[in-house]
Amino acid sequence: MAETLTTTPAILLASGSPRRRELLGQLAVTFTVAAADIDESITSGETPRVYVKRMAIEKALAGYQRSNDTLPVLGADTIVVRDGEILGKPETRQQAENMLQKLSDRTHEVYSAVALVLGQEEVFETLNITAVTFAAMSSDWIENYCRGEEPMDKAGAYAVQGGAGQFIRCIQGSYSGVMGLPLYETAKLLRDAGVLK
Repeated sequence: MAETLTTTPAILLASGSPRRRELLGQLAVTFTVAAADIDESITSGETPRVYVKRMAIEKALAGYQRSNDTLPVLGADTIVVRDGEILGKPETRQQAENMLQKLSDRTHEVYSAVALVLGQEEVFETLNITAVTFAAMSSDWIENYCRGEEPMDKAGAYAVQGGAGQFIRCIQGSYSGVMGLPLYETAKLLRDAGVLK
């Protein structure tokens, strides 16, 4: 269900993520929200870069169809990648624990893609890749963390602004990108398209 705003929205955000709403709210653009329901399966042989861009574009296109072609639509997707392996949203607590064990005391990459659809033939996209280094997380801490709900709807089973953030030693790139919407790239995309002044 799309949110209703008192001012006329300039774009539609095709995402149900509260973090993306919060981040987009930092830009001087009015928007409404409608989550895009798409198949997020990875196709055989698809690289992380190709996959995350495809997801952002498909979300934006799905949102564009729902908006009846009345608004530009912004779609985004964020994935965690370790040694070329995509770590998506865990489906079980055991999967969440396994993902965090893989990230513990290691550096991984967060790919955050953004797509803007102005029309069926007008699709613009951008990608941010940020390196994130975790300190060692004990098995007991990981198990306790995964008893809660926080890891369950997050790529890589963690939120940079959540409990796991205490173990992040270094971020080389975009903090907002790790949250789910790289602000610099998003603002540039909107400006280049004439949506944002």
